[in-house]
Amino acid sequence: MKSPAAIASTYETAGVAKTKLSFRKTFLLGIMAGAFIALGGLGSQIASVCAPDPSTGRLISSVVFPIGLFMVLIGGAELFTGNCLILIPVLSKKATVAGMLRNWLIVYLGNMVGGLAIALLANFSHTYAFADGALAQAVVNTAVAKSGISFSDGLLKGILCNILVCMAVWCSFGADELAGKVLALWFPVMLFIIGGFEHCVANMYFIPAGMIATSIYGISAPSLSLLGYLVTNLIPVTLGNIIGGSLCVGAMYYLIYLKD
Repeated sequence: MKSPAAIASTYETAGVAKTKLSFRKTFLLGIMAGAFIALGGLGSQIASVCAPDPSTGRLISSVVFPIGLFMVLIGGAELFTGNCLILIPVLSKKATVAGMLRNWLIVYLGNMVGGLAIALLANFSHTYAFADGALAQAVVNTAVAKSGISFSDGLLKGILCNILVCMAVWCSFGADELAGKVLALWFPVMLFIIGGFEHCVANMYFIPAGMIATSIYGISAPSLSLLGYLVTNLIPVTLGNIIGGSLCVGAMYYLIYLKD
């Protein structure tokens, strides 16, 4: 296992490389990551839909959802929330702010395409017909709940979420073998699901999936709208994710392990 200082140095190098990827590779890897996270979200919904109570449902979801991040880190993909750690090489002056922002923008758009693709595929393949349509109703309910949170809740839950997601990425960098990486990333992601925190990339799947399901399955949800999705959820959650990952994890570990 690497020491925390060695992890900081390893990620510093990896972060620089991320800022130098071509547009094509960055965007395609972003699509892959968005799809992987969405598939983890889809699996967690299927697994927990028949849970006897909300707490058990969250626990079941938390066991399944980390499969998405597992595919991102082991398969290779670019995830916006994890890439908030690119602030580390920026602070150490080995990468530029422009390079970081370029990566974030391209990856964010790619993640959105990947999440929407899985939402469309799951709807039009009638995957949500599972459990006599109970899954479709649960998917819509999730979208309604997420698009109805306040700005402050979205921001603060976004901060809490990406502290844990970036810690999952950080901890996985501490292991050299596959089994160790999987074990390291699993538990922080489980905790973020159990806490009910907000992840902008996951929501690029959860909310569109519910919006599309209302028409496919004839479920009424008048509160769901594109404006609510973008303004009420995606903007505050994204800002919170940036603060949680970049400042609360990235900047802190830079100050501790890399700053002279």
